[in-house]
Amino acid sequence: KSDRVKASKFLEGPKSTVLKTKKEKQQFIDNVRDALYASKIMSYTQGMNLIKQASEEFKWGLNLGEISRIWKGGCIIRCVFLDRITAAYQKNGKLISLLMDKEFKDEVAKRQNSWRDVICVAIKNGVPCPAFSASLAYYDAYRRERLPANLIQAQRDFFGAHTFRRVDTDESTSFHEENWASKF
Repeated sequence: KSDRVKASKFLEGPKSTVLKTKKEKQQFIDNVRDALYASKIMSYTQGMNLIKQASEEFKWGLNLGEISRIWKGGCIIRCVFLDRITAAYQKNGKLISLLMDKEFKDEVAKRQNSWRDVICVAIKNGVPCPAFSASLAYYDAYRRERLPANLIQAQRDFFGAHTFRRVDTDESTSFHEENWASKF
C-alpha cells in the first residue's frame, strides 16, 4: 500500500465527475445494484462452466443442478440465488451455460446497460472495478461468434512469422505475410 500512497501523490488521473442531483445519485446506486447482480450471474456462470468442462474432460458425470442444490444446504453460499441455478439445470439437464437459460438471459439483458454505464463511470473517474469489468468481458466474449483473436494472430505473424487465418477464407487455410512493412 505504501507504494500506492506514493504513486497517488505523483501520478495524475482523470478529473473526477460528480453526480450532482439526488436523482443522478439514486440512478447510479440503482445501476451499481444492476451491475453487481449481472456480475454475480457471470461469476456463477463461469464457475458452473468450469465444473462442467472438468466433468466432461475427466468423465466425472457431474449433475450441475444437484451440485448447486448441495451447496445451498451445506456451505457458506446458502443463498436463494442457488435455487434459481438448481431450477435452471433441473429444467434443462443439458444446459450448456446458465446464460443459455431464458430467465438468466433476460436478467442479464435487463441489466446490461446499467452494468456498462457503471463501468464507464468508473473508468472515466479513474476508479478500478476489476470484478465488474472482467465479468462484462466474459459476457461479451461468450456472446460473440467471432473474437478479436485474428488481430492477435496478425501481430504474432508480424513479430514472429507464426501465420494467421483470415475470416474471409476457409478456416483451415493459414497465411503468412512476408512483407508487413509494405502494408502500412
